[in-house]
Amino acid sequence: MEEKRKGSEKKVMVVIDESDDSYYALIWLLDNLKELVAKSSVTIFATQPFPSCGSAQIGFAHFFAPFATNPELIYSILQQRQNITLSLCEKAKSFCARRGVKVEAFTEAGDPKEIVRDAVHKQGTDLLVMANYPSNPFKRVFVETLSEYCLKNAKCPVLLVEPKSVNIM
Repeated sequence: MEEKRKGSEKKVMVVIDESDDSYYALIWLLDNLKELVAKSSVTIFATQPFPSCGSAQIGFAHFFAPFATNPELIYSILQQRQNITLSLCEKAKSFCARRGVKVEAFTEAGDPKEIVRDAVHKQGTDLLVMANYPSNPFKRVFVETLSEYCLKNAKCPVLLVEPKSVNIM
């Protein structure tokens, strides 16, 4: 449900993951769109993909391992991913705090394409910022990247930041 906004405040959502490229996109936003960030509500969003224990997916085909996956193992993997994702959010919040920008951060589990699209809609996002990961042309024929999916399906403008080969640590 969309909240009432103060004046002309915009909502900006930045999608992050464990790669330096997504943090570069966040830093690029903070450095290059300072006026927008100053007048906006900034949200950091990190996804938690479900584990694929015991199976691999290639297109529409699924290949399954000949063993049953232990539910405790799956729970352990989900807990580990949640902890990692929360630490990613904290790292992003610290980047923002160093620049004097207050942000909210949240995470959800599921298919990254669907949960990013749904989060944009739920939050009433006015601008989605994410890294544009290069993929080889052959892979692009078979697999749509998250950024390509968001360009087609997000109900707001999407700003794709080209990654730079720098270490931001």
